[in-house]
Amino acid sequence: MRFNKLMNRIGLNTRIKLCDKYNDILEEKKGPEEINCKYYSKKVLMIDAESDEEGITEMGLKILSCGAGMQSTALALMSCENKKYGIKYHEVPIYDAVIFCDLGNEPNWVYEQVNFIKKACDEVKIPFYVLDTHLYKDYMDNFGKKRVVSIPFWSVDENGKKGKMMRNCTLDYKINEIIKFVKYHLLGYQKYQRLNQQDFKAHEMHLGFSLEESKRCKENKHKMFVNKFPLVEMNLTRADNYKYILEEWGLDTKASACNICPFHTNYFFEFMKDNHPDNYSSIIEFDEMLEREQPNTKIRSKLYISKSRKRIRNLKQEDCCDKESFQYKNKSIWNGF
Repeated sequence: MRFNKLMNRIGLNTRIKLCDKYNDILEEKKGPEEINCKYYSKKVLMIDAESDEEGITEMGLKILSCGAGMQSTALALMSCENKKYGIKYHEVPIYDAVIFCDLGNEPNWVYEQVNFIKKACDEVKIPFYVLDTHLYKDYMDNFGKKRVVSIPFWSVDENGKKGKMMRNCTLDYKINEIIKFVKYHLLGYQKYQRLNQQDFKAHEMHLGFSLEESKRCKENKHKMFVNKFPLVEMNLTRADNYKYILEEWGLDTKASACNICPFHTNYFFEFMKDNHPDNYSSIIEFDEMLEREQPNTKIRSKLYISKSRKRIRNLKQEDCCDKESFQYKNKSIWNGF
């Protein structure tokens, strides 16, 4: 099945020779029938049945880790354009899967952007998946009772010393969930099955980091994946992505991050209070839970969502002058953080 999923990208009426250092397998595909083969290699020698022209094509899956913010939305839509009109953005592949992890408490506009991406992907038959990872619910149910994943909340200990918690939320509720989905659902591995040699660093994980975030570009530690950063390769900034999506697709986008993300500006919380009262109410509920409960660890510091180390309900207007913007056609555009 893994072989067949990958072969779907190549198309019909091709003759394919697979080979690696352990085995040589020759299979022919002349029509829509399935090929049953438990091996595949990183390289495929393709010979067109009509032209007999040879070319080397990468076999690994191309996965987009989609947060549905400006950058990953741009990558998803560029891939849709490539699929529909032919390759225009050479650094962006036609993705085998676009995957969004729903933490259960995203801003309303993120879900609107998710629906937009899904519709575009569905139109060109690029698989789009939503994984329900329930970070918000897990915290509300278990904080103070069971051990929970570490979110980088701002802290103040009993002696007034300020600090910040470790950040494991993205790893546990996004990255690892996508890796497991690809391994078990897309590649068909069974639980506890060892990774096959041909899958070592054979698959690409594409991440929506723009040029300003180039320092965040790091190698993927997982054995299966190599990280790719197409927007950095294309020298595209956040403003460039905003412009592309708005002018080519008519969608006004903002950044994505769950409502309780400690990296939000205080302006974000003021904006949510004035414009999205349902989202704001969930933020207040979560913040009050942090105030009321203590982590089920030795930590006895007070934890805060706001970097000002105040309760969200106590933020004043002067605390909320930290709006982050970029320029588009001589206009100041809030980035959504």
